[in-house]
Amino acid sequence: KSIFLLIRINICFTGNLKFCLLILNQSFDKGHFHCLWSKAALRACADGGANCLYHITEGSQDSFLPDYISGDFDSIQPEVKEYYKVKGCELIETMDQDLTDFTKCLQILQKKIEKKGLQIDVIVALGGLGGRFDQTMASVETLFLARNITPFPVIVIQECSLIYLLQP
Repeated sequence: KSIFLLIRINICFTGNLKFCLLILNQSFDKGHFHCLWSKAALRACADGGANCLYHITEGSQDSFLPDYISGDFDSIQPEVKEYYKVKGCELIETMDQDLTDFTKCLQILQKKIEKKGLQIDVIVALGGLGGRFDQTMASVETLFLARNITPFPVIVIQECSLIYLLQP
């Protein structure tokens, strides 16, 4: 199944489709990551997603610096936060506890898309479907909230799963 999804991703994202990439705090497929990272117009990490990025790119972290990392920084490891800070990555602290780090990161992403005048077709999030059931449901809630945050479809990919919210 994972190979099938990787083939689909390569077909979809190697053409003219433009997208932004958001990394969440759950493990994800390294193949999906490399395929998406290399083509993303903007790259972001939601809090502990920076840990995932740091560890999946071990030995070559300098080649994989996100445009920004946002969140309340309760999940990011101190040494990972310091690494990205020293490398010049923008760190945006969002203390609001009423929204998930994913939702807050998506809000920031939309503002950056507008500020930079990026022409994209979709926002892709890696991770967000594993772990506890409440975490998966929080990702689904963010997809629902995304309708009022961004005009772009938001897709969440983890391993061999891909979800998005169907619009009426």
